[in-house]
Amino acid sequence: MSTQLFDLTGKVALVSGASRGIGEEIAKLLAEQGARVIVSSRKIDDCTAVAEAIRDAGGSAEPFACNIGNMDDIAALFGHIRQAYGKLDICVNNAATNPYFGHVLDTDLGVFNKTVEVNIRGYFFMSIEAGKLMRDHGGGAIVNTASINALRPGQMRGIYSITKAAVVNMTKVFAKECAPFGIRCNALLPGLTKTKFTRALFNNEEVYQRAMRQTPMGRHAEPEEMAGTVLYLVSDASSYTNGECIVVDGGITL
Repeated sequence: MSTQLFDLTGKVALVSGASRGIGEEIAKLLAEQGARVIVSSRKIDDCTAVAEAIRDAGGSAEPFACNIGNMDDIAALFGHIRQAYGKLDICVNNAATNPYFGHVLDTDLGVFNKTVEVNIRGYFFMSIEAGKLMRDHGGGAIVNTASINALRPGQMRGIYSITKAAVVNMTKVFAKECAPFGIRCNALLPGLTKTKFTRALFNNEEVYQRAMRQTPMGRHAEPEEMAGTVLYLVSDASSYTNGECIVVDGGITL
């Protein structure tokens, strides 16, 4: 196990989109700090691989398949959490989709619906279910992975950028209305981070170079660089931070 940065012993943490990339790194780091992590994504085999890696390293984790664009999957996931744990302390909404890379005028209804169902509706109802559990058990922390595209729309990523802007305002709504229940809500806005999810950007030299020119540090991020920020936001050390901390890699903090 790595250095103990914050003590999450006894905490139950749910991380969606945890089978790879940023979500995988978040799940592993939370487990290293003592949390019992529910590793969730669409495919159970991918979830199982990450959960096994966490357990092999001495942590506590279990896999659970959930497509957050499917309301029945969300209901099944939280039904399991209630039965198996009876509480939820941490919810990291990290799963997302970006099925279309092209001009906004060519966006079709199928792409629009899929992106909204996952990136907006999925985050919204995951937060509702998590918030209900947290409200009933003395509080907790919700972190939503948004994107720098929420503030600066990405080229050829119109509907994705729109949904991520919605995630930022959604986070503020939950932060304001859930604070009386001891629930902290914050959003993480990564800049260009090298993952399988962003491979289209790395494969397009023009788009990649434009992104680098807009990034203060002039470099892309790695997934593990996002995990530390999330760890801080879900720890007791961030108890004063509620919907006001929107962090962007590359040197910008709002």
